Amino acid sequence: MIPTVLVVGLLFGRWWKITVPVAVLGWPILLIATGVDSGFSFAVGAGFIAAANVVVGVLAYQAVRLVARRATASARHVTSDS
Repeated sequence: MIPTVLVVGLLFGRWWKITVPVAVLGWPILLIATGVDSGFSFAVGAGFIAAANVVVGVLAYQAVRLVARRATASARHVTSDS
């Protein structure tokens, strides 16, 4: 189930300021609603795990985006010099 939150971070990493809080609140709610477990300590723990996983997904998205931008910028620079 944890890869689900990573994928959310990868898909919505561009809007990380919204994605992280939604994942932190939404993941425990989803787990409690589906009957995985309940209780305050479970919700807090699931929220922390969701935060860690979604941040990894967001960072991966941002890294790929940065590399793509630099590659595109350097390709434009090389073509404009020729």
